[in-house]
Amino acid sequence: MSLDFQQIRQQVQQLGAEAVGRQAHLENLRIQAEALLGQYTDQTDELRQRVLQVVRSYDPSLRCAMPVDEALDFRGGLPAAPAEASLLAADGSQIFMDRHAEVQYGLVNAGAILMRHGTSQPPVTHVESQLFYHDALERMTDATLALRRDLDERKLLADLAAQAAPPAQAAPPAQAAPPVVTFTDGPMELWGAVNEGGEQASQFQKSLQEYLEALERLHALGTITAGYVDRPGADLVVRLLEVAYLVEQARAGAADLSQIRKLRPLRGITDRDLYERILQPGERSAVFAMQSQSAKQYEDALALHFFYLNVGQENEAYLARVEVPLWVAQDAAQLDVLHAILVGQCRILGSRPYPYLLHRAHETAVVSFDEKDQVTQMIVNELLRHGVSVPRRSFKQSAKDAGPRKGYGT
Repeated sequence: MSLDFQQIRQQVQQLGAEAVGRQAHLENLRIQAEALLGQYTDQTDELRQRVLQVVRSYDPSLRCAMPVDEALDFRGGLPAAPAEASLLAADGSQIFMDRHAEVQYGLVNAGAILMRHGTSQPPVTHVESQLFYHDALERMTDATLALRRDLDERKLLADLAAQAAPPAQAAPPAQAAPPVVTFTDGPMELWGAVNEGGEQASQFQKSLQEYLEALERLHALGTITAGYVDRPGADLVVRLLEVAYLVEQARAGAADLSQIRKLRPLRGITDRDLYERILQPGERSAVFAMQSQSAKQYEDALALHFFYLNVGQENEAYLARVEVPLWVAQDAAQLDVLHAILVGQCRILGSRPYPYLLHRAHETAVVSFDEKDQVTQMIVNELLRHGVSVPRRSFKQSAKDAGPRKGYGT
């Protein structure tokens, strides 16, 4: 049976009727958020103290932005790009285990692409594919396989970054070598069971340690590394403004900080709502530290920071969040190189701004349905060659495959 479009139409009409009021409500909240940002813009020390007060006394899992040394409404102009640079982007894809298939396996495919910015050398691609089967599948979930993908992306970048620097004779001794810039799609912060017990938490901690070691290698190589979050929906700076406001209200006896997890006076407003009105094309926001329970795993030079970047065009803002480790955040020259390179990469794709190399890395890493079928058949053939029986796919899947079309999301 197909969708009941009469029911859907009625719900869509209700959605539209409510949308006008919701839009007006959110616009009012955005104006309040802008006012708070203006009020607190230069109070970076006081804001840090308020966040720490809440973390220590009320909510140790608080997740928000932490000011560093730039004003909240800081606008960093577009720097000049370096004459030459080695750019490395990585992306990954995976095949999740399918219990309805003939054979059980998982696969992670990590792809990377190297571009010598400022030269005529063509981009070079690199792919690493890893199959998981037998005992490796016993403790593997979709989440752990996705975690493995993220880990392999960063490890591949670290391996290739060591090879990316041009030969020593390519530049005079007095001239600095071109920078090496590496980036992946999505946040740098790995997600998983950080403080929970059990085997999954143990696996996450092991993967996290490998991930941190890869970051340490990138640091030791002197690379500029980042995670690029396209069209972010986070409210990290907005939550900072809420915390600052609520602490002030509590001091006046008008708020109870013990309930701070439930107190969201600006709920529905994102950082993008704020900075789309502040940043001009090519500009970046202030750099913020990341306050969260999981961010505590990233210590010293690996401490996570971020900034917002308007990669859009005149009269059409388009924001990305760029996550960087401390060694990049505190180095003005590296920050400028990253800023310029990312804007330049986004402009290659014109009216659909997204880093060109990340797009190419995705094309390199993506596993098609046909390729998945080929891998499955390779495994089936190999098992049969060794005399190992192979069960047929589940009857549920066979019935689906027999239909003329597959439903969306099935």
